[in-house]
Amino acid sequence: MDHSIIDYFISLVKIDSESKSELAVATKIMTDLKQLGAEVIFDSANKQTGGDCGNLIAYFKGTADVEPVLLCAHLDTVVPGNGIKPIIKDGVIRSDGTTILGADDKSGIAEILYGIKGAMDSGKPYPPIEILFTISEEIGLCGSRFCDYSLLKAKRCFTFDTSKVGSIMNGSPSQNSLYFHFKGKKAHAGVEPEKGINAIRMASEAIANMPLGRIDEETTCNIGIINGGEATNIVPDSVLVEGEVRSHSMQKLEKLTEEMCSVVRGVKEKYNAIDPVATVEIKAENSYPSFYIEESDELVQIAVATTKKVGLPVDIYRGGGGSDANILIQNGIKSLVIGTGMANVHTVDEYIKVADLEVGAEWVKELLIALGEK
Repeated sequence: MDHSIIDYFISLVKIDSESKSELAVATKIMTDLKQLGAEVIFDSANKQTGGDCGNLIAYFKGTADVEPVLLCAHLDTVVPGNGIKPIIKDGVIRSDGTTILGADDKSGIAEILYGIKGAMDSGKPYPPIEILFTISEEIGLCGSRFCDYSLLKAKRCFTFDTSKVGSIMNGSPSQNSLYFHFKGKKAHAGVEPEKGINAIRMASEAIANMPLGRIDEETTCNIGIINGGEATNIVPDSVLVEGEVRSHSMQKLEKLTEEMCSVVRGVKEKYNAIDPVATVEIKAENSYPSFYIEESDELVQIAVATTKKVGLPVDIYRGGGGSDANILIQNGIKSLVIGTGMANVHTVDEYIKVADLEVGAEWVKELLIALGEK
């Protein structure tokens, strides 16, 4: 491994690892884990994702006779994540502005490895450790969704995949993904447009009447993708609209999902009455469940004590996005999401402070020492 966590992080982000192309970075991390004394294996989740490697799973025996802990982060990055050129200036690491940086989530990986190394070097007892570095998290939590959970024994986990270093995300919403396929009728737009049914207009009317944006303090709704049309002189007969609904309340999630679908059905009925060929295919499916862990829970209290130990302010909150923790909890592994210091993620303005990387590794070290004491 590199001399410092900064050097190590830089080496990781220089390796291309957009979703489904994680093998190169996983191979390096596998070597580094083995140097630390871990047993490393890969599962076959990539058979479901179509990627070039499975989830990386590693085991450290530990030196304390306590229950194991799982540490999780993801290997993949969003696009544009190839050819990253990291730059360090004034204590901050950024890309050259043409790509993301990849702190999401290679900061989590670096902090985990250097935290483990720190716990080992301390000479203090530390628990048996399991590592899960997932693939294709950014395109639907696919690695954790298709993980071989028979390979994991730990029932408590810390997932390193949110922003403010040392922050504790103890809740996350559930998400329903929405797909609306509007089908109209083709016609020549300049010769006989009245014979056509414009699918783009159908979709537009529906979207204009949907409740979008921030619905309340725990519920959001968005239309994010529209695809359709062939040429300006053809009345379009097909438009695909994709969106999502998120809420910490399952009741609100289902209510808002039904409102969205009801608006679409209303448009369908309107245009179907004009011409029976006009219709809409509607699909709504749950992408991941919500979770909430009480602040009084032992896992949260251990995280709070660790945050205080490294001198950071305690910040416990419910987030607005999904992570591997949602799927881990669904599979019986209680998980908090811990901040690594990543900022402006999923943009070319992404950055992380050198000091945050260092204190993030210290956070992991102190967590492991605390768990070893129990």
